[in-house]
Amino acid sequence: MPNIRVELLAGRSVEQRRQFAEQVTRSAVEALGARQQDVRILFEEITADHVANGGTLASEDASRASVVSKLATS
Repeated sequence: MPNIRVELLAGRSVEQRRQFAEQVTRSAVEALGARQQDVRILFEEITADHVANGGTLASEDASRASVVSKLATS
């Protein structure tokens, strides 16, 4: 049983998570020979102030401002 854990910034829609889950499940079935019903995907949403890239919080990273603000308003 493949267990796939996905961490992502909070704000993705249910439809986005559904589409991601469908595509990843198909890939797991094809690549691993798993049964579709046995592929488990866990989404963990984190806020932009709980993750840092290169020593800078995502919430304070000017290069990520457009992505972070878009997710915050979703």
